[in-house]
Amino acid sequence: MAKDMKISFLLDFYGDMLTEKQREVIELYYNDDLSLSEIAENEGISRQGVRDAIKRAESQLLEMESRLGFAGRFREVRAGLERIREAAGRIKDYNSRGNYASEIDENAKRILETARRLCEE
Repeated sequence: MAKDMKISFLLDFYGDMLTEKQREVIELYYNDDLSLSEIAENEGISRQGVRDAIKRAESQLLEMESRLGFAGRFREVRAGLERIREAAGRIKDYNSRGNYASEIDENAKRILETARRLCEE
């Protein structure tokens, strides 16, 4: 069973909506990188039971993302913030090479700082 790392990302957004058992099994598989056999042994269930639980949880995570779109929106916002940071940096650089305007420089600094803080959250 090939691991789709998108599932690990979706788990961060929707993991609390899974049952405790589903969340535990899928976290062991994706985040702790345990094999199906290792999880089965640790949980006292069959390897097929682990596989079924993972497949059900994956399906639920994908369905939640399809309906809610939080993870996709998060990626879009992060990419947009990075583009804003790059543009503000270019404005700041351009301003320093031409007819320097302190107001432009201050606004570019504010944009860069705001985007940096938002990216860290």
